[in-house]
Amino acid sequence: MTSIDVRDLSKEYGGRRAVDRLTFSVRPGRVTGFLGPNGAGKSTTMRLVLGLDRPTSGTALIGGRAYAELREPLRRVGALLDAGAAHGSRSAQDHLRALAVSNRIPVGRVDTVLEETGLAPVARRRVKTYSLGMRQRLGIAAALLGEPEVVLLDEPANGLDPEGIVWIRTLLRRLAAQGRTVLVSSHLMNETAAFADHLVILGRGRLLADTPVQDFIHARVRPHVRIRTTEPGALGDLLARHGHDASREEDGAWTVRHGRVEDLGRLMAEAGVAVLELAAREATLEEAYLDLTAAEAEFTAQSQEV
Repeated sequence: MTSIDVRDLSKEYGGRRAVDRLTFSVRPGRVTGFLGPNGAGKSTTMRLVLGLDRPTSGTALIGGRAYAELREPLRRVGALLDAGAAHGSRSAQDHLRALAVSNRIPVGRVDTVLEETGLAPVARRRVKTYSLGMRQRLGIAAALLGEPEVVLLDEPANGLDPEGIVWIRTLLRRLAAQGRTVLVSSHLMNETAAFADHLVILGRGRLLADTPVQDFIHARVRPHVRIRTTEPGALGDLLARHGHDASREEDGAWTVRHGRVEDLGRLMAEAGVAVLELAAREATLEEAYLDLTAAEAEFTAQSQEV
């Protein structure tokens, strides 16, 4: 199958470097989450991959070729960059039929992708009557029309309701399971953790991480255990005697870093310390991402002190 290969890719706009010597690959058979703060260069990179802009230097190739060199590109690459790309006066069905005819795709595919994206009941309505979520579904339908080997989606869950978010998650996993190459940019960390196998993370146009999701989380954030007891002082002494890295929270509970529920529960039982709460808290992608990108965000709000 086909991979996306970005090599030493840079793009400058008026002296500002939006993409700075990027090198990474997006492999078939997995969903790659494309993350980074606003202004990190994600959308610019996707535009360069799709031949919508020219790089200042470096290359962005699909199956070893530039997008402009691909024959019948809609059969090779499906993309959603702008949910507003369809003409508002056309129906969804007519929009997709025009794409199919102009790209020598069987017109029967139109009904298939309308069903797949849940738009069949509203296929004859004008696009200007669609909600943002419906336009997103239409953009995804267009991306899937040619049954492409490579799929690039920019914020596909934008505007979708909870059912739609579950649907897009399932769709992405299915595309990867079919051996396709899937690159998805998103600001939704919990959703990215649910669908992505691999991460490519940018900051100020530079590559910050290129790693499997779980490896990234575990390398940057350690899980911890929360404990509440009727004897917080005795628990603190017990944890200190056994060398645990623990701190007292405002509500009186203790947080033990790098601890295991089984070990701590056994320790408290042997010491006769009563347990009100003993819960493991796993590290999240959001925590790991914020830890990595804290100094890379171009636009940040001041924290609000209460």
